[in-house]
Amino acid sequence: MQSVILRTGSGDGGVPGEAHSLPVVFLPNDMHKNLRSFIDTLRNENEIVEISAPVDPYLEIAEIHRRVIENQGKALLFTNVKGSKFPVVTNLFGTIKRIELAFGKRPQEFVKRAVEMVDILIPPKIGKLWNYRDMGLSALKLGTKKVRNAPVVESRQTEVDLEKLPLLQLWHEDGGHFVTLPLVYTESPTSGKPNLGMYRIQRYDKTTTGIHWQIGKGGGFHYFEAEQKNESLPATILLGGPPAMILSAIAPLPEDVPELMLASLLADSKIGMAANPLNGHHRLVAEAEFAICGHVPPHERHPEGPFGDHYGYYSLAHDYPVFHADAVFHRKDAIYPATVVGKPRQEDFFIGDYLQELLSPLFPLVMPAVKDLWSYGETGFHSLAAAVVKERYGREALSAGFRILGEGQLSLTKFLLLTDQPQDLRDFRSLFEHILARVEWSRDLFIFSQTAFDTLDYASGKINHGSKAILMGTGESKRELAREFNGELPAGISAAKPFCGGCLVVKGIAYDNDQYLGERIAKYYAFDDWEVVVIHDDIAYADSTEKFLWATWTRFDPATDIYAKKIELKKHQIGYQAPIIIDARMKPWYPKEVEVREDISSLVDTRWSEYFA
Repeated sequence: MQSVILRTGSGDGGVPGEAHSLPVVFLPNDMHKNLRSFIDTLRNENEIVEISAPVDPYLEIAEIHRRVIENQGKALLFTNVKGSKFPVVTNLFGTIKRIELAFGKRPQEFVKRAVEMVDILIPPKIGKLWNYRDMGLSALKLGTKKVRNAPVVESRQTEVDLEKLPLLQLWHEDGGHFVTLPLVYTESPTSGKPNLGMYRIQRYDKTTTGIHWQIGKGGGFHYFEAEQKNESLPATILLGGPPAMILSAIAPLPEDVPELMLASLLADSKIGMAANPLNGHHRLVAEAEFAICGHVPPHERHPEGPFGDHYGYYSLAHDYPVFHADAVFHRKDAIYPATVVGKPRQEDFFIGDYLQELLSPLFPLVMPAVKDLWSYGETGFHSLAAAVVKERYGREALSAGFRILGEGQLSLTKFLLLTDQPQDLRDFRSLFEHILARVEWSRDLFIFSQTAFDTLDYASGKINHGSKAILMGTGESKRELAREFNGELPAGISAAKPFCGGCLVVKGIAYDNDQYLGERIAKYYAFDDWEVVVIHDDIAYADSTEKFLWATWTRFDPATDIYAKKIELKKHQIGYQAPIIIDARMKPWYPKEVEVREDISSLVDTRWSEYFA
């Protein structure tokens, strides 16, 4: 693979969670009302590359994108896409700098100030209210406004033909071409409340698509209500518009908090909405590039997938509702926005981290016992989270953990780490050592079976069902952690290497050849000094925090893949004795990892200089 040299010298090559100083001043008038405004800013900042060479939306664009983002490269505007007259733009948010260019500092400052205001003004204090008059002015910009002569309805397909749009196929075993940055707008059939969500869309033919409503998603709840009434659910698939729309559709907001409200906060202005030319259909986002208007009939299902997703594996084909397109509106010179997902870190990693930074001040407001909270993008976000919580009385930390697992999309978290001491949650090695030095295995590890599971996580072998775990390490340190391994390896283990203090990675024989390996080595004497031993197929996962997080937490189900030297049941409480074994080997029911097909890799190698001539 050829190297990519597409960086700027402005400090965009860092790691999320670290401090960055950027030589750009972000003012409120830098916010973008549409996609092309943002693209103009990227041009001015030398943060976008235009590729005029002909490119194929089948696998080729995706591989170019992956190589560029791996090297923290620029956004990509493909102006000559085979089979479509529309250009494609990708990697809009693939660096910290471009996130800053899209949104500036104002949204984070607004959220922090709003939390401060709530803390100071409850109960209300008339004398201090005047100090926050700026918040009232900002609040006037939240929400939506009516717009006439909306750009999104400048053109309309005479006959609906979704095959004229440059949908991408990212991986060769994907079920087809997908919309990867869809903004799906629906309204509740019972309350009328809106939802804007990002649910992947697989094109079936010229007029129909799949719509991947996972469990716990607002659009899926609206469809459930419509099915109960035996009615079709009107839906619009929007593409483009203010960059704020894209982040808002992904944000894990409480169910009844409108995403358009967050979008207006990020955009520093009300979101323009226009009447829909289709009778009886809901309004459109005026500045969108495309609006695909249609309906989802009740009780109709069709296989959707496979799809190489952000976990780094193929999510398998399952039956999902079917979207029927009734009309396709677009700007005269519409630009098609897309992203590419796969093994972390991809573009969604930077978007997810920004959203966490933006919304984190709200966590203590909603969950008072939670001081700090972080989900790890390297694990697909839902597989692992950590929190610093309060322990003002015995076991309050556990109560805080239950509160986290009961909050919106956080309820899909598979493994939750808790401590009551200040920690940098983004520094996983340090945090894990901190917890392993404090955990009391007889009382601080909780595994809950028969729970809901993230739809994209196949570790349990059953879609939407699996287990969860909470691991706590509170109070003062209780032990020195082992840091070197010099013991004799048992049968079935060929290598051992510490990941951090207290945690040892071992390379095990393939699961098919010994599915009881975890249970057996839990009792092996040479591992007695270690708190946690993780079985992997590749010892190299011990060398990198990013790889360790991905390969460990996406490959085990707590209820079936955790073992211990000794397990006791007292008063219905399960107690464990270290070492705790996590079997993170690939299992026969796991979907395959996504890998680039060899001929596509060779094609992109050959054409690389042509793309960037």
